[in-house]
Amino acid sequence: MFQLSAARCLLGLLVLPLAIVAQDKATPQPDKKNCWLRDGNSPAPSTAYLLCEQGQIWVTGDGGKTWAQRNTGATGRLRAFAWVDANRGYAIGDSGIILATSDAGKTWQPRESGVKEHLMDITFVGESGWIAGYRGVVLHSNDGGKTWVHQTTSTTLTLENIFFLDKEHGWAVGWSGTILRTVDGGTTWSVAKADKVQWTLNAVYFSNANDGWIAGFAGQIARTRDGGVTWALQVSPVKNTLSAITFDHSNRGWITYDDGFLLSEDRGETWKPQPAGGRYFLSKLLPVDKTMWAMGQSVVLQQGGSGKEWKKIDSLVAGRTLGGSDAKR
Repeated sequence: MFQLSAARCLLGLLVLPLAIVAQDKATPQPDKKNCWLRDGNSPAPSTAYLLCEQGQIWVTGDGGKTWAQRNTGATGRLRAFAWVDANRGYAIGDSGIILATSDAGKTWQPRESGVKEHLMDITFVGESGWIAGYRGVVLHSNDGGKTWVHQTTSTTLTLENIFFLDKEHGWAVGWSGTILRTVDGGTTWSVAKADKVQWTLNAVYFSNANDGWIAGFAGQIARTRDGGVTWALQVSPVKNTLSAITFDHSNRGWITYDDGFLLSEDRGETWKPQPAGGRYFLSKLLPVDKTMWAMGQSVVLQQGGSGKEWKKIDSLVAGRTLGGSDAKR
């Protein structure tokens, strides 16, 4: 009996390491590559996804208290992503890459884009989506991102940012002051008149069908009151490259740049510098619940206090390797 028990124990000791190895191989491991944060999206309350250029995804379901890392498997540079809902999302990047997930970023599959140009920005309104990229490329989907078709634009210049207010009214901006607008969902795109806007534009935002803002290189800001048909330059307090623009729940306007923010407290009529507490190279703004987040290359700031103060989300350390249960989510 003793010999039989000893034999069983010995067999167990031999099998246990093999089982552990098998479990390790089956468990998705976190990516150890560096992370340059490129985009963010919040498709549901307290839920936010952050995109790394190198292909990783950071996700939180509790407003940034804890994070998990997921991997897209991308082999090329990713530049932006957007979510149709809390489970369905699309990441885009160089050489026409489109990746899709239907399980909150746990697994990703390629989608056919039909182009080889670098894709720069993506947005959704319900099941309708648009992608903008190099050489004036605009792609459209009317089935929640399953298929994409090319829309004709009148430019061959790169488009950096695309914004749709609803399924019909949209705008795209890019190199050398390029501004495009559509009132039919992108079936036709027209060039807006902005004679004094000469530098590359990185951001466009509309609060309604008439009032909109654009921002870009050399601190340039322009405003329209007629839906983007014509634009007028606004006084900018900086000459830095402006990267993103949006308005918060209190109708304060925010524009990001390397050294911090520009703030408007009069519905976009005037802008003034607002410190961020450090030089974070801010590039993106995203609403999460009733607050605003701002992204830099390796940091995320959260709006707090009176709404004009910002604090670093210390729970996120982009580039670190997660372990334990976090790695298995």
